[in-house]
Amino acid sequence: MREVWAVKPGSKVDVSSIDPADTRALKGGRSAAVASLESDRQALAEWQTRLWAENRRALLLILQGTDASGKDGTVAHVFSGVNPQGTSVTAFKPPTAEELAHDFLWRVHASVPHAGQIGIFNRSQYEDVLVARVRKLVPKPVWKKRYDDITAFEQLLTQGGTTIIKCCLLISKDEQRRRFEERLRDPQKRWKFQRGDLEDRALWKEYQAAYSEAIARTSSRDAPWYIVPADHKWFRNWVVSRLLIETLTEMDPKYPEPPDLAGITIT
Repeated sequence: MREVWAVKPGSKVDVSSIDPADTRALKGGRSAAVASLESDRQALAEWQTRLWAENRRALLLILQGTDASGKDGTVAHVFSGVNPQGTSVTAFKPPTAEELAHDFLWRVHASVPHAGQIGIFNRSQYEDVLVARVRKLVPKPVWKKRYDDITAFEQLLTQGGTTIIKCCLLISKDEQRRRFEERLRDPQKRWKFQRGDLEDRALWKEYQAAYSEAIARTSSRDAPWYIVPADHKWFRNWVVSRLLIETLTEMDPKYPEPPDLAGITIT
């Protein structure tokens, strides 16, 4: 079902024209999603074990989305059944002084999963053509060039054996407001809220344009973008889980052949 949410290379993209509440791809609604996700957890654990044992290739899941789009929640729910030894999660915050002293991909390359791992990026190199663009942190000629840099970087990773899945978690402005209000009411979630979130919310249209161009410019055959309707958390989790399972099934990692066991005696 990956083609349902995939962005074809070279196609035009307007994220504002996509319904973030669209759940038509799943018959049966929330109950069907919950049941499917449970079986997917078991399948994902098995595929992860195979990938870890094979130790030749890696899988990188990139999660991008506006504030409150559910990046943390996706990681928590979809990967709840996997072995932590075979996964790595990197949450990209505003760059440090040391990171700013290098090229913008330096910190990203250092976090790429090694062979045998499933790596998860909570935000990614795309912050440098999204936030950097909308907040005017760098001049336009600088962020414009970064589309080609990112594409070349991802091509390098895929040539080295890393399969890339890029998900844009798409929510509506109304749903973001509801989730912000929920955060402010809940002491266990209030710590996530920052005043900068409201500043970015005021730039909603600018971010929509930035996401649209970034996705259109960097969706490739080897590193495709998937636009995931994410107003409904259960649907978001189901879609990302399905993308992972279908991709790993296609990769089909194998358990390695055992070494020569002739003559071995266990006493």
